[in-house]
Amino acid sequence: MEWIQGLIDFILHIDVHLAAITSQYGALSYAILFAIVFAETGLVVTPFLPGDSLLFAAGAICSLGTLDPVVLTVLLIVAAVLGDGVNYAVGKQFGPRIFSSGSSKLFNKAHLERTHAFYEKHGGKTIILARFMPIIRTFAPFVAGVGEMSYKKFSVYNIVGAVVWVVSFVLLGLLFGNQPIIKKNFTLVIAGIIVVSALPAIYELIRSRKEL
Repeated sequence: MEWIQGLIDFILHIDVHLAAITSQYGALSYAILFAIVFAETGLVVTPFLPGDSLLFAAGAICSLGTLDPVVLTVLLIVAAVLGDGVNYAVGKQFGPRIFSSGSSKLFNKAHLERTHAFYEKHGGKTIILARFMPIIRTFAPFVAGVGEMSYKKFSVYNIVGAVVWVVSFVLLGLLFGNQPIIKKNFTLVIAGIIVVSALPAIYELIRSRKEL
């Protein structure tokens, strides 16, 4: 279980880890952040990767002048759009088989079914809303593919959601990430972002169970 502890440490102390990454890898840091955002949004098997907290911390790093905020924002928007696009394609191609199978070692069917219920309630705008909800963010484009949402319609929601999500958190990090009170309590801020982001998903889970 050491990797879980390592992941938790990375997420809660993401500012320290990103500072080390940018210091060690320089411009290559853009590619590393691109890969993390792409994987978190594009691979159904990696919903545990940091999303909101990563964007906020990356914005905070930009305020130090280490990274260019415009370049970073554009790259991460592209990563988020491509990630959801790949996820949609995989869902459209393989989703029906996964939903119909009894079990899967790679995919958490409970997460899939929960996201499917959320998708059924909110329709296409789920793709935008899900950007701000951990776990559901990873599974929403997959479920859209399974549900055979038209790619044209999906693309619009995908691009809008990616722009709003990335710009919001990077800008927040850029503006407030290096304020003395935030820097002093950065771990608590990151934990707060994670908790607040998870609240809608927790609410939907509780509500759906009450309706059973």
